[in-house]
Amino acid sequence: MDFLSMITPLFLVLIFSGTVIGIIFGAVPGMTATMAVAVCLPLTYSLGLENGLALLLGLYVGGISGGLVPAILLNIPGTPSSIATTFDGYPMTQRGEGESALKIAIFASLFGGLFSLIVLYLFAPALADFAIQFSYVEKFLIIFLALTVMAALSSSMLIGIFSGVLGILVSLIGAYDVSVGGNGEYRLMFGFMEPYLSGGFSLLPVLIGVFGLSSILIEAAGGVPENEGAAKIALGHGKKFRLSIFRGEWSNLFRSASIGTFIGLLPGVGGSAASIMSYSQAKTFSKTPKEFGKGHPTGIVASEASNNGLTGGALVPLLSLGIPGDSTTAILIGAFTLQGIQVGPLFISGNLEIWNSMIVAMLFANIFMFAIMYFAIRHIAKIVTVPKYILLPIILMMCVVGSYTINYGIMFDVWTLLIFGLFGYLAYLIGLEIAPFIIGFILGPSAEIYFVKSLESFGTVSIFFTKSWIAGVLWLLIAASIGLSIWMSMAAGRHNDET
Repeated sequence: MDFLSMITPLFLVLIFSGTVIGIIFGAVPGMTATMAVAVCLPLTYSLGLENGLALLLGLYVGGISGGLVPAILLNIPGTPSSIATTFDGYPMTQRGEGESALKIAIFASLFGGLFSLIVLYLFAPALADFAIQFSYVEKFLIIFLALTVMAALSSSMLIGIFSGVLGILVSLIGAYDVSVGGNGEYRLMFGFMEPYLSGGFSLLPVLIGVFGLSSILIEAAGGVPENEGAAKIALGHGKKFRLSIFRGEWSNLFRSASIGTFIGLLPGVGGSAASIMSYSQAKTFSKTPKEFGKGHPTGIVASEASNNGLTGGALVPLLSLGIPGDSTTAILIGAFTLQGIQVGPLFISGNLEIWNSMIVAMLFANIFMFAIMYFAIRHIAKIVTVPKYILLPIILMMCVVGSYTINYGIMFDVWTLLIFGLFGYLAYLIGLEIAPFIIGFILGPSAEIYFVKSLESFGTVSIFFTKSWIAGVLWLLIAASIGLSIWMSMAAGRHNDET
């Protein structure tokens, strides 16, 4: 398909609108990119997949980038991936160099986004072509590896495993489908709500509840001051931004973007890990490490190049293996579900037009993000002063209406929204990991199918260990991820004992 033919006025308007809305969500503390995509997901049903993805990818890129605004101006990360941006961004604001810090971050964000897009374009099709060789055994082990990596890189491996397994169990609620080797009987329901849950919980209301409603509850529980942050904003009129500041930053840009892209490939790790890892590496390789934390531009470059590098990296496992790289790309699966398309090894080769449209949408989203934020940063900075008591009810209404209409007006989907919104809030309170839970919920049915089909085809559990050299490599990676988690836990324990 000719690239130019897909660039219609509607296509560009949706990318631009998504990017603007994403920036707004990212710039308001607590309103993350994930929440923006979840809330706007129902809007894509009537747009078609290509235009719907244009909107969602604009939201994704804009939301990740928008988090730098409160991180630099208020010392509050707008999104988790902007946490390291606060370390040097806010000290620059205190020196009267807020606008310069913002523009440094915007340039680094553009570089990270474009770098990861190139990796996505080159690497995802190759990985998908390789994954076509996988049998049911290798497909099950890939999901098993994704879940172990996700658990290993969680705050606690046990909590990560528990959250992932809980997500799988919840995904199996409902009738055991005959088409996947079942007997049609209900399971994990204990006699409750059988008429409503014969097909299990609907994916889209679950996503909107966990990432939309729960965020509203968390923000509301923390209080919503009427004039939050308004008196703190000061862009300053200190040293002006100059492109020459990047003269010695190219190695830092490439290293940080590479780290962010690699972290994006790992399921469920998230942007905060990428941001902090890149920041620490920049400090390690710097000739002036003592300047970090005092308003050093290198720290801002490292953080923002890495968290925007996450955007393309997280799409690689989603489009080539059907495994979301982070919570936001997990929601993108909902967009494909709405249009009846399954992501996985055959997606790119079987849907070249959609694949090309996604690459073009990501390119324009990064360009629009840069243009909007660079030339209108003084106006965007005022977003952080918008009272949350105005925003939260609007977002709540969008969550309810979206859940109700997404499956043609089923009231049980609204109850699903409420159930999983409360679950997300309780998970936040008790420390459960939401990313492992939701990825387990998404991958659970596929893992069951691949496991059952493997046993039906080969009749023995030993086939998971002896099927092919690919299976052997996957088992080594699974063991390595578990071993890494144990080593990290022991190292952290020794560090705590020493301190």
